[in-house]
Amino acid sequence: MVERHGRVDGKVAIVTGAGSTPGPGMATGRATAIVLAREGAHVLVADIRPDRAEETRQIIQDEGGSAAVFIGDLTISADCEAMVRATVSEFGTVDILVNNIAAAMAGNVVDTSSNDFDRILNVSLRTTFLACKCAVPVMAAKGSGAIVNIGSIAAFRGGNYIGYATAKGGMHALTIDMAYSHGRQGIRVNAIAPGHLTTPMLFSNEGQTPETDFRQQLARASGLLGTEGTGWDVAWAATFLASEEARWITGVTLPVDAGVMAVTPLMMAPHVRTIPALDP
Repeated sequence: MVERHGRVDGKVAIVTGAGSTPGPGMATGRATAIVLAREGAHVLVADIRPDRAEETRQIIQDEGGSAAVFIGDLTISADCEAMVRATVSEFGTVDILVNNIAAAMAGNVVDTSSNDFDRILNVSLRTTFLACKCAVPVMAAKGSGAIVNIGSIAAFRGGNYIGYATAKGGMHALTIDMAYSHGRQGIRVNAIAPGHLTTPMLFSNEGQTPETDFRQQLARASGLLGTEGTGWDVAWAATFLASEEARWITGVTLPVDAGVMAVTPLMMAPHVRTIPALDP
């Protein structure tokens, strides 16, 4: 039996990028869709891959939740408009929007091509802009709504992902400006900055496992808690920000990172176990 608390009971939520790359663990979009459904929301599962979206919908349905699927390319304005129309047609309104689509590739400003930079910004930032552009009027018409943008600590700390970092930095700026512009319409806009999560995407290359993948080991070692973060951690944070429990919170970026942003990279180097005392 799935425990339910009704945090978003009766609300209608859109979760973009709600499918999942095949592999061990739970992706943030899928986890968020599942948790919102467990907490009572009707969820539109939006993804570009029909098979992955349907898997998420089936999980929700098997648990007794309410979900529908929308397939589209949310870099295209018409598809975003169609997504919101489909949500209103299926469930009557839009109360919650979780923007979770992203693309990333390693590279600095010199070795990243302009085409790759544009593609990453289109996937990781333009989709958020367009989804908000289409959903906000529905929320504003009824005087309430909650938007949660899934950003990244990459916006605040270097890591040789220039396109991804730029897109996520833009997402956090968009969050603040939207909170300013739409607060008096009853719309709260917040963001989450996940840290080094263990998700299926980490193991998408053949031969990688949770035991051998270096990035997964780093995810555990880099945080203050010494434990792994998963898609579920982001999902619960997103559900909180979307709920009435966060009714007086807007314009905020919430780190979900086991404290990574609280320390310098040097102090969290994997080989560091203790901090030597300083002589007076």
